[in-house]
Amino acid sequence: MDCVKIGKLIAKLRKEKNLTQRNIADALGIQNKTVSKWECGLGCPDLSLWSKLSAILGVDMKQMMEGEITANSPDNGNIDNVRFYVCSSCGNILVSTGSASIFCCGRKLEPILPTDSPAAIKITVEEIDTDYFVTIDHPMTKEHYLSFVAYVKSDKIYLNRLYPEQSPTFRIPITTGGKLYVYCIKHGLMVY
Repeated sequence: MDCVKIGKLIAKLRKEKNLTQRNIADALGIQNKTVSKWECGLGCPDLSLWSKLSAILGVDMKQMMEGEITANSPDNGNIDNVRFYVCSSCGNILVSTGSASIFCCGRKLEPILPTDSPAAIKITVEEIDTDYFVTIDHPMTKEHYLSFVAYVKSDKIYLNRLYPEQSPTFRIPITTGGKLYVYCIKHGLMVY
């Protein structure tokens, strides 16, 4: 570990968060002299403190231990590169339109890849006012349900979170083209 590099990063991140060395020390239950020592490059945090320190500073622990935060490439805004992520611990649904390092519940998430052959799901679409009312034929039990449905068109994503034992219906504005993404907890991500 490069303590000088890590110390400079800790100082930079602390200042970005408008925290003092005392704030960090109090949150970690250590002396503020210890934080000063780290920032001067005269030592590194104890292994037991890294997790809490990374949470306080709001950064990935691995990158902080390397003393360098790797920035993602700028998002070119290409909605065709949409990627969906689902946290296996809490069920959060996250979306990116380019490469990203996505973390939830302390774990790095990998994008969900669409299945090669989507399950035969019956989808019914009705026009109601200025929307399409979409109904998907699915059992929606606690063991087998649709977690989300997303309609991706041009520069917009209409994301609908669904829950077990809920009716698998949703509304989207009337538009032409686009793709419908359906995520079933058993069959994975399907694209229509």
